[in-house]
Formats: sequence, C-alpha cells, structure tokens
Amino acid sequence: MDTATFSPIPTENVEPNHQEEEDQHHYGEQGRVSSSSSSTTSTIIPEVTKLIGIRDNNKKETWSSLFFVIFTPLRWFQMLADSVHWSFVIGVVVVYGMSQGVGGSLFRVASDYYWKDVQMIQPSEAQIFSGIINIPWIVKPLWGILTDVLPIAGYRRRPYFILSGLLGVIPMLILAVGRDMDVSLALILMTAGSAGVAIADVTIDACVAENSINLPVLAADLQSLCGFSSSVGRLLGFSISGFLVHKIGSQGVLGLLSLTAGMVFVVGIILKENPMVDFSYGQINQKIHEASEKMATTVKCREVWRPCVYMFISLALSLNIHEGLFFWYTDPNAGPNFSERAVGFIFSIGALGSLCGVLLYQNILKDYSFHTLLFWSQLLFGFSGMLDLILVLRVNLKFNIPDYFFVAVDECVGQMIGRIKWLPLLVLSSRLCPSGIEGTFYALLMSIDNAGLLASSWLGGLLMKLLNVTRTKFTNLWLAILVRNLMRLLPLALLHMLPENHHQNLHTINNMDDDDDSRRNVELVSLVGGDHADQSQIVHAQ
Repeated sequence: MDTATFSPIPTENVEPNHQEEEDQHHYGEQGRVSSSSSSTTSTIIPEVTKLIGIRDNNKKETWSSLFFVIFTPLRWFQMLADSVHWSFVIGVVVVYGMSQGVGGSLFRVASDYYWKDVQMIQPSEAQIFSGIINIPWIVKPLWGILTDVLPIAGYRRRPYFILSGLLGVIPMLILAVGRDMDVSLALILMTAGSAGVAIADVTIDACVAENSINLPVLAADLQSLCGFSSSVGRLLGFSISGFLVHKIGSQGVLGLLSLTAGMVFVVGIILKENPMVDFSYGQINQKIHEASEKMATTVKCREVWRPCVYMFISLALSLNIHEGLFFWYTDPNAGPNFSERAVGFIFSIGALGSLCGVLLYQNILKDYSFHTLLFWSQLLFGFSGMLDLILVLRVNLKFNIPDYFFVAVDECVGQMIGRIKWLPLLVLSSRLCPSGIEGTFYALLMSIDNAGLLASSWLGGLLMKLLNVTRTKFTNLWLAILVRNLMRLLPLALLHMLPENHHQNLHTINNMDDDDDSRRNVELVSLVGGDHADQSQIVHAQ
C-alpha cells in the first residue's frame, strides 16, 4: 500500500515512543526501520478505519438491495390486491400460473408419455390427436360470447370458472384411474380437459379487461401479472414434469392435473363479482347477431383478411412433427434414449429461451418494421430447424457434442426464435380489432391462429405417415425434418400481405361507421389478455 496517499499525522500530536528509542540504540539501522514501520502503521490506521466504514456501508447497501428485490414484488402484489381485490389477483395467478403454466407444462410431457407408453400408438397418430385436443381453443369466440352475454344465476364469470374446474377435474381423474382405456375415450377426456382450460382462459381474460377499463392506470400492471404468472408457472411445471413422470407415471401426473383444475373451481367460489339485476335474456340473440354482423363486415376488409391469411398459412406450413422427434428422443436403439427427467429439463430450457425471445423483442426489436422483423425471424426459424437434422443424422457426435447438450441448445434457440416471430403478429392482431367488439374479434383472430396450429399438427402427422415414421422406424425422420424446414420458408413469399410497419394506421378498421349507441349495445368485454395461452401453444407447436 502506498503511504503517500495518506495524510501525515502532525508530530506534535504523537506521543514519544521510548521503546523505539531503545530499539534504535541497540539495533542501529534496524531500529530506524522499525521506527519507520511504526510511523507508517500509525499513518494507515485512520485510513483502514475509513475503509472498514466503507465496507460496512457496502454491506448495508447489499442488504438494502436484497430487501428491495425480495419485498418489491410483494408490495406490487399487495398494491394490485388493494386496487382490484385480492380474489381477482388470486384468480390470475391460478389460471395463468397454475392451470396454464404448471398444468399446461405437466400435460405436455405427461400426454406424450401416455400416448407412447400406455396407449402404444404411432407418432403420426399422436400428432393428429394433439391437434384434436386443441380444438376447444379454436372456438374461443364461442366461450367469449357466452361469458360476456349469457349470465348464469345472475353472474357472468363465477359460473364459468366453476364449469371450467369441473371439466378439468373429472376427465383427469378418470384418465388417472382408467386401465386398458379405449384410445377414443382417452382422446375425448383430454379434449374435455382442454376445453376447461380454454374456458377459464377466456373468462379470466374478460376479468382482466374489465379491470383494465375501470382502472386504466393499472392496465400494464395487470398484463405484467398475467405474463409473470404464466412464465413462472411454465418454468416450474417443466422443471418438475420429468421427475413426476419418472416417479408416478404419466397417468399419475394426469391425475395431479385435477388439483390445478380444482384451484380454478375454487376461484369460481371466491371471486368477487357483482350480480346482474333485471337482466333480459331476450337481448342475447340481438347482441350476438349484431356482434356477428360487425365481425363479418370487418373480416371482409382488405386490411384484415390479408394478415389473417398470412398468420394462418405461416402457422399451417410450419409442419409440427414434435411427436416423431419425441419418440426418437426416448428410443433406446435409434435415438439418444433420454429419460423422463432429461425431457422435462430440455423443455424447461425451451421455456427460458422463450423468455429470452420476449426480452429481446421488448428491448431491442419491437421498433423494427413488420417486414424486416418477420423476414429475418422466419428465415432464422427455417434454418434453426436444421439443428434437428444435425441431431437425427448424429453429426453432433462426430464433433464430440453430447446429445443432451445439443438438444437443450436446439430447444432454447427454437423457442426463442419462434417467440420473436410470433410477437409482431400478436401486435398486429391487437391493431386489427374494430371498436366495440375488440374482445370477441381478438378471440376470433386467436382462433384463426389455433386453426393454423391444427392444420400444422395434422399435416405433420400426415407427413410422418407418408414417410413411414413409426414407433421403432426412424429411417426417414431426417427427410420429414428437411421437408418441414423448407416449408417454413414458404411464408416469406406472402410478406406483402402484411402492412409495412406497426405504425401504419388501419383507417378502414378503426373508422367504421357505427354510432356510439350501437357500439355500446354490441360491445363485449375485451379479451385483450387472451394471447398468453395461445402464445405458449403456438411457440411449442412450432
């Protein structure tokens, strides 16, 4: 340490050191060295004390920062609970975090193993079944209209949460205890469970929209609550999915999903909702008719149907061959023979990649034009699929890259690019909604996207059937991957169907000639948060 940096202590304030004088007398120069060392020590002491004080202050700042990190989210939750009622906050956490997040992640892994190990079906059949299970998400406008205009016992939200919970609990319990169950019955039960999740999604979206309208200053916070709950739930669900399937089997995990559905049932009981008085059921047909007419008029607009066609085709042409890859992943002979825990971990890495995609879009990419962003994301989406081709052809092993590591990177990159590709379309969808029927029309757009997912799943299953990809034969799996990757590039030719950028005004949509009274008569509660479950399904399906 350089003592020149310290201020010297005045000699008149220093007591004489007789021991130093004695040491100098006996040891000569050595004594002078000791004296110099002692003087230096005396000089350093105040500065050391100062450094200790700084270190103590740093410790206090560290604890203060830790306190801030831990308690700020809690205060945020408390603020939301005080503003919109605690039962609503619990409802969002349960539906997005537990039902869609944890439950959706567990279902994805458990259903894959259920079709493979319990029902012993072919990958192409499992792929087609996964599309059928998502059909309830295609009819989201129906659920939206019902919860908006058809109250039950005077309530518009609570009965639908209760119905959703029952649709989730009963089928999952039957799947858990059923032995030698027919494939068709198992498919019906899973579809019923999916309908329960879809109804809960639409209903909580309506609640979010109502609170966003009543408290616009909290609109962004409510969307953040939805996204945060969904992301944390998915990470948690995928992290424990493999372990649970390994311990209690796929049917046991499906049985556990009755717990998340039961939580939705409880939300229907505790949710604070003001009952409707003097409601005339004769108005229902008129409202539905007016809403349907306005949606039909809007869809005919060039600015609407062209982006809708692009979104459907871009999803449909991204052929979904996930089941074929899953069967190969877990095959002990042809594939790497991943365990249940490994599969769950890989999917959790994919969830992290999806979060990274959201962060990249929000902080860096959101200001780029639609054409620029979608061109590069679609191009990278096609090329990223080549990682699957490298894996199936075992090229990675020639470079001493382990399968486990390579698949994790593949999943992370694929999910990240898929999310970046999807978010601009989500922004466009929100801008296509006409005034007065924002909620139902947004649900319609999401249904178009889910129809694209259904086509993608069925086309992928047909491709694997044609290439004879079975439970034990994966000779042509590489060809299926190559065809899928090439098909992913075709939507690039349709980019001209989209507006140049998200700042472009859509006058035809937003300036429809409806008077204010008709808008109030037709208006259904907005489902602006309805993208969360659909985003998860879309990115994973791709």
